[in-house]
Amino acid sequence: MEKFYSVRMRASKERAHEQGGKHISGGEQIAAYENVRESIIALLDKALTHTRGKPDFLQIQFDLIDEPIRKLEPLPLATNKVETVEEGRLMARNLLEKSGVPRACIEKAFLQITEFFGHRGAILFDIQSNQRVDHPNEKSVRVSRMDWPTDNFAQWADHHAVPRSKRIKEALVLATKVNRNRTTVAELCWSDDPEYITGYVASKKLGYQRITKLKEVGDEHGCRIFFIDGKRDLSSYIEYLEKQPIFIEWDPRLIDNSTALK
Repeated sequence: MEKFYSVRMRASKERAHEQGGKHISGGEQIAAYENVRESIIALLDKALTHTRGKPDFLQIQFDLIDEPIRKLEPLPLATNKVETVEEGRLMARNLLEKSGVPRACIEKAFLQITEFFGHRGAILFDIQSNQRVDHPNEKSVRVSRMDWPTDNFAQWADHHAVPRSKRIKEALVLATKVNRNRTTVAELCWSDDPEYITGYVASKKLGYQRITKLKEVGDEHGCRIFFIDGKRDLSSYIEYLEKQPIFIEWDPRLIDNSTALK
């Protein structure tokens, strides 16, 4: 049986993340041993050329995956065009509500959203209590050990007339891992990249819903909130997000309801 390795990178400025440094970039791949060098080079290039600046702390590590890698079908994809941030965030609220997040929970999360800026991971927001349930004084939850084999992603992208974009691939990989878990009700995300203003809402019910404007150009504040059902086992959920290895795999024999990017 072929062995795979989890290759991970994180980069920051002024000091390491845990010492309060500014997050510059992060990324990861799952690679066979003979491809680890290629993965390291790709992640190094991503860290050294990011629009958030030049890092002065950079860490790349890899370790053997010694458990079975689960395979998940990618979420269906759709794009929602908006003209303003206000329109985009209103659409995000509506999509979250359609996904099963109560309106009161959505509004409370949006009221607190500036408190979540600066985290390099995700905030967990319980729809039962309307409260953040990860540990506010500790690091946020970092989703890890996930990838989409390049050839399979290319097949999927060509079939759906989607650009073979690394950004789309990485976002959809994460959204699929997160939202295929039964604890997740929905996810809200936009990037901390100052030049990238598209974000998304994702859920099992609605799939991966891109929204073309969720912040202004030049804004370095990103957002990642997982709305979850707090009645389930939180520790097992976090273990899944951080440790369970996942491959996204699209089966071209299956017909789904994904729509092409416009």
